Formats: sequence, structure tokens, C-alpha cells
Amino acid sequence: MNIGQAGPDGSLAGSIESQGEFVAALHDTVARAGQSAVRRMVWVDPDFADWPLDDAALWPRLADWLRRPRRQLVLLASSFDGLSRQCPRFVAGYRLWAHTIHAVSPAEDDGPGLPSLALADGLAVLQLFDRRRWRGRVSAEPSDLRVCAERVDALLQRASPAFAATTLGL
Repeated sequence: MNIGQAGPDGSLAGSIESQGEFVAALHDTVARAGQSAVRRMVWVDPDFADWPLDDAALWPRLADWLRRPRRQLVLLASSFDGLSRQCPRFVAGYRLWAHTIHAVSPAEDDGPGLPSLALADGLAVLQLFDRRRWRGRVSAEPSDLRVCAERVDALLQRASPAFAATTLGL
């Protein structure tokens, strides 16, 4: 099954074989989250360096979803250093939506094993098992969603705020 196509029940499913397929799956997940009752998405990656966070087509979909009541996007990364330089569109959007986008870093001992995934609560999970070759999968299976949600929640319980939306200085 190709990424971006729905399975027989309308859910996302399939393997990810390239960066293009990952980008398409992320776009599709955000669009589907905007059409459904998904209230929280959690994106996890060591640094988000290769994610399409500055993609002009992603922001309108993400903004549509964020505009709805009680929506929250949580970004969990060991480092946000590259985002300011590589993703100016994302940083501008982050400043605008800082009340609904929360950036956190994992506890020190959780950082080295940080997965690469995008979890849309109750909808789908995109997982990259091989970040260099962009190999992974998309699943809407309840068991996959539960396992990923438990793993992410364990990481978030020990995480601390990171990547301030604004910097204050004298």
C-alpha cells in the first residue's frame, strides 16, 4: 500500500521507504488530524534536522488544526539548535502558536535512545526505524498506537521545557 492511501477502514497504513514518503505521510497525518477530533500530536526526534518543518505546504494544514479548541502539538527533541537556522518559517509559526506548541527535551539518560516518530492521538503513528535510509511505517492499529503512546508518555514525564519561543535580554 502506498503512503497517503487509506486502508479499507479509512485508516493510514503502510511502509515508509524514502524521505518523500515520510513527508507525504506527515502531511497526510496532519490533514487527517485536522478533519478529526485529534487533540494532541507528539513529534519526537533527536533534532528534527531532516523533518519538513519549514515546508510551506505543511504550515497551512498545521495551522488549521491548531486553530481548533484545545489542540496541542508537543515537540520532543534532544536538541533544537538547528531549527533557528534551518527552519525560519517554523520558528515564526512557533512564536505565533507558542500557546499550543510545546517544545521539550528528554531527561539526560533518555536522550541517546530517542525514537523518530509522529503520534497523532488515536489516529496514526509514523515511525522511522532507520533515519539514514528513511525506512519506517505508518500504522493506525490500536496496539501500535497504545505502545507508542505509552513510550512517548514515559519520555514526556521526565522531559523539561526547551526551545523558548522568545528570548528576553537586556
